[in-house]
Amino acid sequence: MLASLAVPSPLAQHWRLDPDVRYLNHGSYGACPAAVLAVQSALRDELEREPVAFLSTSLPARLAEARAPLAAFLGADPDDLAFVPNATSGVNTVLRSLPLGPGDEILLTSHGYAACRLTAEAVAADRGARVVEASLPFPVGDPAAIVAAVLGAVTPRTRLALLDHVTSPTALVLPIATLVAELAARGVDTLVDGAHAPGMVPVALDALGAAYYTGNAHKWLCAPKGAAFLHVRRDRQGGVHPLVTSHGRGRGFRAEFDWTGTDDPTPWLAIPAALATLGGLVPGGWPAVMAANRALACRAREILCARLAVAAPAPEAMLGSMASLPLPAAAPGSPAASLDPVALGEWCRARGVRTWLYGHPRPLVRISAQLYNAPEDYAALADLLAEALGAG
Repeated sequence: MLASLAVPSPLAQHWRLDPDVRYLNHGSYGACPAAVLAVQSALRDELEREPVAFLSTSLPARLAEARAPLAAFLGADPDDLAFVPNATSGVNTVLRSLPLGPGDEILLTSHGYAACRLTAEAVAADRGARVVEASLPFPVGDPAAIVAAVLGAVTPRTRLALLDHVTSPTALVLPIATLVAELAARGVDTLVDGAHAPGMVPVALDALGAAYYTGNAHKWLCAPKGAAFLHVRRDRQGGVHPLVTSHGRGRGFRAEFDWTGTDDPTPWLAIPAALATLGGLVPGGWPAVMAANRALACRAREILCARLAVAAPAPEAMLGSMASLPLPAAAPGSPAASLDPVALGEWCRARGVRTWLYGHPRPLVRISAQLYNAPEDYAALADLLAEALGAG
């Protein structure tokens, strides 16, 4: 059956999402509000009217102007921020810059993003290093279990820990401040993959003190696709270089990243518009945006758990604007019995709901909550999954 559409959130008017689809997968790629897209379009028009003046003359100042409000939002010094196209590029940049050697270890977790794992494995293979995995529990009852699992995998050969601030498949907000501090006390630098964190949870980079932190602006900050950042602690900047060497080489950290060749800088330049637009949609600004999305994610998880008769796999304290839960076994002969998670996701999409399903190793459903969503969206998903699983 098609999931009938109820009245959407009144804030949905600010996005260009298909009104005939309940979009519950903001976490994968984000969604950019129409007002921010208009700002980007105007910037592109200006660039194309006079490319030389835009790219050769005014771009450095424009990048600095865009970096300042982002740095303020992230609790960082603008001089420690470099723009990159996405968090995966940030992870690649750091891993490929590090002087790893034979026997050195890169510590990952079992909840890490697959592309970053592949990067770590490729770099380790090139350098004679090795990847070590800390197995994180899921379900998990307490953040302390996460800390114990990570620290238990540290050895004298651990050179870097690559940790998610918010895990992608399991949607857990990790105790990142505790982890960074405990690893530093053991002489281990941390690269935080904050792909989902900015705009979902408060981020204070200077206070966190991680050697490296990369995050997306196109997800929960709702900037255009291609907007992300890499933060490198001042004492580590001399060893980090962009993936592409260009005219900025040797001119300092930011100069190297600000120009890596001809590209479209408008996603970065539109970040201030995204910060202002989202922060202006509800009274209370960004703290209220994050609180509203988190409350909706918690409510959505309650709806799904009740409808599918499953227990919540993590405490609410570890949730941000997403939630994942394991699906019950599919009944024989049910639609889901013959579908893998990807196919089950498409089955739901054909019936008017876009969500994200993953095998971990049993199937998980991950839901996202953004201002354009409403509780009725998750009730529709719950009904669809119950139908697919033969749960009645």
